[in-house]
This record gives sequence, C-alpha cells and structure tokens, in this order.
Amino acid sequence: MKELNIEKLHIAVGDQEIVRGLTLRVPRGEVHALMGPNGSGKSTLAKVLAGHPDYHVTAGKILMDGEDLLELDPDERARRGLFLAFQYPSEIPGVTIANFLRAALQSRLPEGEELEATDYYAKLYEKMELLGMDRSFTSRAVNEGFSGGEKKRTEILQMAVLEPQYAVLDETDSGLDIDALKTVAHGVNSLRGPDLGILLITHYQRLLNYIIPDYVHVMVAGRIVRSGRKELALELEERGYDWARDGATEPAYR
Repeated sequence: MKELNIEKLHIAVGDQEIVRGLTLRVPRGEVHALMGPNGSGKSTLAKVLAGHPDYHVTAGKILMDGEDLLELDPDERARRGLFLAFQYPSEIPGVTIANFLRAALQSRLPEGEELEATDYYAKLYEKMELLGMDRSFTSRAVNEGFSGGEKKRTEILQMAVLEPQYAVLDETDSGLDIDALKTVAHGVNSLRGPDLGILLITHYQRLLNYIIPDYVHVMVAGRIVRSGRKELALELEERGYDWARDGATEPAYR
C-alpha cells in the first residue's frame, strides 16, 4: 500500500526523549490532522520526517511507500516525494521565488538533463492560477519582507509546483488572520487528491473548519492518545487536551 507508515517511533534530543512510541499511517489520498498541546512532540516529528540532524531516532521506523526513510538524506527524501511546509519559513534574500522553484525542480532531474524554461513557466503559472495568485508574486525574493500569510502561501505554491506524494504541514495556520487562513486552506484543498497524502499539524480546531481531515489524531507527551474522525477535533475544542490525555490509550483508527 502507498502510505507514510510510522511505527513505534522514539525520538530524542540529547538525553531527552520527546517522542515515545508513536505509530501513525498516512495513506495517499487522505488528510490526517495531528493535534496536541505545546511540547507534545508534533514539530519534532515533522523535523525527523524531513531529516533534521539534531533529532535522533532511538527506536522504531518510518517507511514511505515501503522504503526506509531513515536511510535517506534530506535531499533524497525530498526527491522521493516528501515535502515539509515549515512553521517559520526562512527568508532567502536575492533569490526570487521563480528561480528558487526552478532550482528545486532542476535538482530532481537526472544529471545533465536541463529543465526547459517554457515548460517550467507554463507549469508555474498553471499552479498560480489554481491557487489564485498574481504572477508578479514570483519576482519577489523568497519570504523577504513577507507577511505571515504571504510566507504560508509561498509554501503552498512550492507544494503545488513540486507535486509531492506526501506533504507535512507544520502548523501552517500559525500567526495567520482569518483571511490568510482561508487563502491557505483554499490552496491546500485545491491540491487534495488520490496521489497526495497530507499530515496537517496544528494546535487549533479552527483550521479544520476549512481543511476537513479524514482522520484526527491527538498527540500528548510524545504519543498518540486518541484518534477519530473530524468530530474529534470539535470535542477537543470543547473539552481540552486534559480530557484526551486522561485514561486514554492509543487506539486503532482503521
């Protein structure tokens, strides 16, 4: 089966264990929301999926379409079809969005093969139209002087152009006002389909009003304590994370 499969994962930074036996499956074609309080390990999981060197997997495994993700360098993971939208995207002064995305696509091609400019710009403008973005946006330097909403829109444009098999969106709603939130949600929803699995990491239920997940998982103290359909997010909003934590055991959601 084509899925991102995380099994009994343990993650540590130095001597501190942050993720403690997490199991989660994200098949292609589904959106899974991962919710939890600050310090629960959500962003740590995202960084490990992307290959951040400061985080160490001490046990467990991560398979992407059956391939061991932990054996791959970060750039190899990206070329295989894994995408991470950062909670705090970096600025890259002097590099336009158009050139940045072109370099990213070029890096996926076999050595010696060149990306045709006409093909690239046709694809870029097609994705921008899909996301409702003005073409002039791509002449700006990556994230330089951008608002929070513009940074997140840039991340979604990257996802659209790169067409990953799995996208991890790490608190993509962080710092957004309601209009920016709706714009980002529209972009994500326009990219949903049978060939893309999405892991949507968030603190708040409000994002899930606009991006309706297939499943919701609650992460507390480094492990998933509850899983369910979209109604679980509403229950969390009403009853809080203490309710999810108290007496909960990691459930099967299949």
